[in-house]
Amino acid sequence: MDVGPRLKAWKPRSNHEMVVCIHHSTDFEVHRNWLAITHSLPISQWYYEATSEWTLDYPPFFAWFEYILSHVAKYFDQEMLNVHNLNYSSSRTLLFQRFSVIFMDVLFVYAVRECCKCIDGKKVGKELTEKPKFILSVLLLWNFGLLIVDHIHFQYNGFLFGLMLLSIARLFQKRHMEGAFLFAVLLHFKHIYLYVAPAYGVYLLRSYCFTANKPDGSIRWKSFSFVRVISLGLVVFLVSALSLGPFLALNQLPQVFSRLFPFKRGLCHAYWAPNFWALYNALDKVLSVIGPRGFLRCLTLCALSSFMFGWHVHEKAILLAILPMSLLSVGKAGDASIFLILTTTGHYSLFPLLFTAPELPIKILLMLLFTIYSISSLKTLFRKEKPLFNWMETFYLLGLGPLEVCCEFVFPFTSWKVKYPFIPLLLTSVYCAVGITYAWFKLYVSVLIDSAIGKTKKQ
Repeated sequence: MDVGPRLKAWKPRSNHEMVVCIHHSTDFEVHRNWLAITHSLPISQWYYEATSEWTLDYPPFFAWFEYILSHVAKYFDQEMLNVHNLNYSSSRTLLFQRFSVIFMDVLFVYAVRECCKCIDGKKVGKELTEKPKFILSVLLLWNFGLLIVDHIHFQYNGFLFGLMLLSIARLFQKRHMEGAFLFAVLLHFKHIYLYVAPAYGVYLLRSYCFTANKPDGSIRWKSFSFVRVISLGLVVFLVSALSLGPFLALNQLPQVFSRLFPFKRGLCHAYWAPNFWALYNALDKVLSVIGPRGFLRCLTLCALSSFMFGWHVHEKAILLAILPMSLLSVGKAGDASIFLILTTTGHYSLFPLLFTAPELPIKILLMLLFTIYSISSLKTLFRKEKPLFNWMETFYLLGLGPLEVCCEFVFPFTSWKVKYPFIPLLLTSVYCAVGITYAWFKLYVSVLIDSAIGKTKKQ
C-alpha cells in the first residue's frame, strides 16, 4: 500500500510534531544519503560512492540496517532514495526518519528492563519512586542527552545503546556467550564501541575463561578453559565473517577500513567537544577489578578515557560513558556523585547541537527537568549517607546557569558576535572540559581505591 498520498496531506498538530518538521540537522542528510546508497547501488559500490560528502563510514551491519530501512522508506518518498538528490528533504522524508528512530527504540526499552532486573534491591524504599530500579529506568529512558541527540538532532543511538545495555545485562546474568555475541554484533554496527572492548575482553577472560578462583579470590590458573576461549573466539569470528565476508570476497576490505578509520581527517572532530587529546590508555591495572560491578566501572572508565584522550572525538560520544554510569549511580553514593557531575556537565556540552531560537526553551526545559529529577531522586536514595556534592562541586554546577545566560542572552547583543562568533562554543567547551575531567579523575581514583581495599580485605 502506498502511504504517500496520505502523508502529503499531513500537517503538524502539536508541539512534538512541530519539532519533527522544524529541526533538520546535518545527520538527516547523512542518513538519507546512506539510505540512497544502500538502496540504489550494488554492495560493491557502497564504500566507494562519493557523490555526497557524507560518505558511508559505518561498519557493514549498519549499512545493511540502512538497506532494510530503505525498503520501508520507498513507501514514504521514493525521491529520498536517489543518490543524486543531494540535500533532499520533504515532510514525508523527515517523518519516516523520525519514526524509524522511535520504532528502533523498542530495543532500548527492552534492554533497560533487563538491566533493571540486575540491580541490587537492598536499598528498597517504601514508595515506588524511591526504588533503585525505578530511578534507574527513569535515568535511562528519559536521558536528556539521548533524547536530544536522537529525537531532536537525529541519530540511531538508542538502538545501538540498547545492544550495549543488553550485552551488559547478559554478562550480569552470567550469560557470557550471549553478552559476547551482542557486543560483537554491536561493534559491526558502530565501531566507536571499540573504546570499551578492552573492558569486555578482560572481563570475559577473567570471569568466563577461568572457571575457578582460589580462596583469596585470585585466579586459579589451572582452571583456564581453552574450550571457552575457542568458543568466544568462534563467536567473534563468525560475526565478523558475516559482516566483512562479502567485502573480503570483493577484495574491498582496505577500502572499508579506510572509511571506518579516516585518520586523514585530523585530530579534532569539533573544537568545542569538551575533551583534551593524548594517546589512548588501555587501563590494564584498573581492569584487574573482578565482578560484574567492577566490569561496569571499568567499561565506564574506558569509555570516558577514550572520550577525553581519543582521536577525532565526536561530542556525542560522552553518552557512551553517561549511560553505563547510570547503572552504577543507584548502587553507591560515591558513584551517584560522579554520575551527577558527569551527566550534568556532559549533557550541557551537547547544547550547541541545538542552536536555533525555537529549540532554546526546549533544551533548557528538558535538561532542567532531567537534572532536577536526577539530583533529587539520588539524594533521596542516599539520604542516610554524606551529601553527594561538596561546596566546590556545587559552586561549579551552579556556574552552568550564568554560563548559559552569557552565551545565549548576553553575547548575541555584543559587538563581539560578528568578530568572534566562536566565543560561546569556546566557553562551553572549556567549562565543560573542567567538569568532565574532574569526573574522570574522581572515577579513576575511586576505582583504584576500591581495588586496593578489595585486595587488603582478601589478605
